[in-house]
Amino acid sequence: MKILVIQTAFIGDAILTLPMIQKLNELDSKTEIHVVSTPVSKEIFEASPSVKKVFPLDKRGKHKSIISLYKFAKLLKNEKYDKVFSPHRSFRTSLLIYFTGIKESTGFSNSAGKFVYKNLVKYNLNDHEVSRNLSLIGIKDEENLQKYLPVTNVSNKVKIKIRSEIEPIGNKEIIAIAPGSVWETKKYPLEKFEKIIQYLIDSNKNVILIGGKADSEICALLKNKFSQNVYDLSGKFSIVESIEILRSCKLLISNDSAPTHFGMCADIPVLTIYCSTVPDFGFYPYNGKSRFLSYDSLKCKPCGIHGHKKCPIGTFECAYKLDEKLIFATINEILNQATNSQNNKLN
Repeated sequence: MKILVIQTAFIGDAILTLPMIQKLNELDSKTEIHVVSTPVSKEIFEASPSVKKVFPLDKRGKHKSIISLYKFAKLLKNEKYDKVFSPHRSFRTSLLIYFTGIKESTGFSNSAGKFVYKNLVKYNLNDHEVSRNLSLIGIKDEENLQKYLPVTNVSNKVKIKIRSEIEPIGNKEIIAIAPGSVWETKKYPLEKFEKIIQYLIDSNKNVILIGGKADSEICALLKNKFSQNVYDLSGKFSIVESIEILRSCKLLISNDSAPTHFGMCADIPVLTIYCSTVPDFGFYPYNGKSRFLSYDSLKCKPCGIHGHKKCPIGTFECAYKLDEKLIFATINEILNQATNSQNNKLN
């Protein structure tokens, strides 16, 4: 059996596709699974023990035109796939599937160009994204989602690299903070993150700041507010390397963005802060030891699925009304729960 999975959405979406792929592999270990991804997400799927081959689709570059997409589809057609599953719901993806000629195709009922698919599965807005993806392959287990955590592997070379970065930080517990996002209205305000970091330092913690190159500016601004106990690691590591770094952390505090899902790969406690978006969209941390906070008493929230460059009404109350003291209390609850869990294991 040869199966193709198409996921060319954001990094977080790519990570949340891994549990479905892992389950496909578990159902039949002889199945060969290939993935079409974005160039940025390629490393995520290459790090999956369940994926045999990855085809990067540069939909904003060399594969942007219909002709180049058709040529790309011809390469896939040569692989002679038995089935294709597509968590991605764009018309471009539907067109790609049509060009490949794969007859046994499964996609969501709200996909653009859904007429292409042989099998359509209802996209349940009330479910977590992992659960929605699992439903594509006939798995419905929303109440036990923490069984389906994404898995990525790294080489010993990478582990040594990360260890050399983490060890000099010292013996204090490490808390990771990911203050960035592609969308401005997903970012908890800088001055509130400053208060969180100060609270962690006063609680005898070390803080590392993580993110991609695009997050380096905001991380540098935060780092420069503190003379010690804060370490800026943004822009220095790949996605899978960042996940490996998180394995050394007691907690990750993140906006509603990709690092939340990095935390699921590392299987550590995550506290996700929601500003303009809401957990009900189905992208909250789900490993059983994580939490999320969202100020929902606003008629204007949510103002969009992804967020905006700036608050549409100019107030950004969804962020400013989420009191950092509530975040402090939740941090304590998460860390205490983790300590109690560890003590129970030792006993």
